Amino acid sequence: MFRPLSIFIGARYTRAKRRNHFVSFISLTSMIGLALGVLVMIVVLSVMNGFDREMRTRVLGMVPHATVESSVPINDWRSLAASMAKHPQVLAVAPFVQMQGLLSSNGEVQKVLINAIDPQEEAKVSIIGDYFQKGSLAALTPGSFAIVIGDSSAAKLGVGIGDKVTFVAPEVTVTPAGMFPRLKRFTVVGIFHVGAGEVDNFVAMANIQDLARLHRWKPDQVQGIRLKLADLFQAPKVSWQLAGRLSDDFYARDWTRSHGNLYQAIRMEKAIIGLLLLLIVAVAAFNIISTLVMVVTDKKADIAILRTLGTTPGQIMAIFMVQGTVIGVVGTLLGAALGSLASLYISSAIAGLESLFGFKILNAAVYFIDYIPAQLLLGDVLLVSAAALLLSFFATLYPAWRAARTQPAEALRYE
Repeated sequence: MFRPLSIFIGARYTRAKRRNHFVSFISLTSMIGLALGVLVMIVVLSVMNGFDREMRTRVLGMVPHATVESSVPINDWRSLAASMAKHPQVLAVAPFVQMQGLLSSNGEVQKVLINAIDPQEEAKVSIIGDYFQKGSLAALTPGSFAIVIGDSSAAKLGVGIGDKVTFVAPEVTVTPAGMFPRLKRFTVVGIFHVGAGEVDNFVAMANIQDLARLHRWKPDQVQGIRLKLADLFQAPKVSWQLAGRLSDDFYARDWTRSHGNLYQAIRMEKAIIGLLLLLIVAVAAFNIISTLVMVVTDKKADIAILRTLGTTPGQIMAIFMVQGTVIGVVGTLLGAALGSLASLYISSAIAGLESLFGFKILNAAVYFIDYIPAQLLLGDVLLVSAAALLLSFFATLYPAWRAARTQPAEALRYE
């Protein structure tokens, strides 16, 4: 036997076989329940972290952090871009021209937003070059009227590399024969898959000079300047600062207008789900109360004998606090280990199940990504584990206090 006595006896009670097997079963289920609560909380928080990361890297890697645009075509965009690049928050700049419309091929129609870009400059501000399945941005040469589209759009339109698609602009051409929509044939030279539904379905890219001609502008005129920023959350401030230095024709836009609600929804969902899962962990932790109350009832005679041998009420209380804490520590460590392991492999496991059964959990037409991401953070594991241990510790106080109040004479009266 070693000292202190309370730790020795409390540890013995934890692993000892009891006369009442139901009490042993409740102790085991309390430990398993706490482990499952910690496991689920770590996995869900990791998945929410993954959504947050994908929102930052993939979606906001494609969507402009901020843009400075003009209501009239910009002539000398290079000098304008050079002045904006001097701002300490601006990492890179690139020109762009946008046009909305419809793509048509093989009797199918798909709405589209064409981002006309300079292939060399676009690589500085966008991640699109890393996600090509076929072709590349370099194929968007001036005068070729080439276009790159997402794999979802290509599948819907039934086109591949080298096929023609018809772009229907939201304008009409008036002729003696009547009014006709403006049409332009493009050649598909690239197909990309970012994994973000709105990008793969509705975004296409063409050469900036080709779309300027479609706007009836000069080839070197652009609509605006796209900015890549060091801090995403400074986008509204930086873009308005830069636009404010220019004439009244210029205005600013940033990602918080187009995707801010989505990002805030992810952060809010993470907080709410974390709170709900914490309540599950709390329920599992407070199951320790019922377990220890049963143990105290089962061990009343032992408590009385210890009291007659000179054990103080404080030591009796410490014995049962040790027992409850051991249950909490084992359950928390088991849950943290299994939760961390599950978080590391949940993405590949779900992808394997989707491939095996031929279905998608997340539909790219509905959600902003079509796969389950996960990002395990040490801070989350430590926070969840600390919360579970703290709740487990508080759950031991009442049963331990009740055990310390046991009267030896009354407990041994019928023994």
